[in-house]
Amino acid sequence: MNSLLSLKNVETYIDQYHILQDVSFEVPAGEVTVLLGRNGAGKTTTLRTIMGLNPPKKGEVAFKGAIMNGLPPHDIANRGIGYVPEDQGIFGALTVEENMKVAMKKESDDVMERMEWILNLFPDLKTFWKKPGGLLSGGQKQMLSIARAYVNETELLLIDEPSKGLAPIVVEKVMHSIQEMKQKTTIILVEQNFLMASQIGDYFYIIDDGRTVFNGRMQLLREDESLRRKYLGIA
Repeated sequence: MNSLLSLKNVETYIDQYHILQDVSFEVPAGEVTVLLGRNGAGKTTTLRTIMGLNPPKKGEVAFKGAIMNGLPPHDIANRGIGYVPEDQGIFGALTVEENMKVAMKKESDDVMERMEWILNLFPDLKTFWKKPGGLLSGGQKQMLSIARAYVNETELLLIDEPSKGLAPIVVEKVMHSIQEMKQKTTIILVEQNFLMASQIGDYFYIIDDGRTVFNGRMQLLREDESLRRKYLGIA
């Protein structure tokens, strides 16, 4: 496996709480790896640990073979990792245009080309280009959040719960956009909507009570109802 990112025996605390107790996985380049598990299992904390927002107390987080433990979040982002948080993280008082420009590290030809590509993927953002981000619908805010994370030279994109709170028709749009993006970048996806996750994902890891407990190709989980019942509580 050509691994772009790896976590080995990672343990993470938030205050006195031992959230991640033994998380290990590898993310192959050019694929979508889905982190699955019940609410509170530690999926969001895993993404935050990768980004250095909740640094690991034990274990290793490595990107392209280089250990990232102890690096501040901006250094991790500068290495080519984008992050779409669960709360979207956009600036409501800034226009869509200003949100995108704030996210840009530089206005190079490559970045502007990425900007054009992502705006073609999310035409709603073009429509509301001069409108404040706070006036966007929930789905449009999610599109803006993904666009902001992708616009720089991103080799790995972390996306946390992109379908949360969205209407089914909007979920379809977001799902289509991620399927398009997987042709251009490696993705780690945290998603409770199993139908969406199973259609997008190539690999999966199940996190249960802060530990990785099962993994494999997504086809395995699609076909194994007993496995889904055991770890996800779904048929």
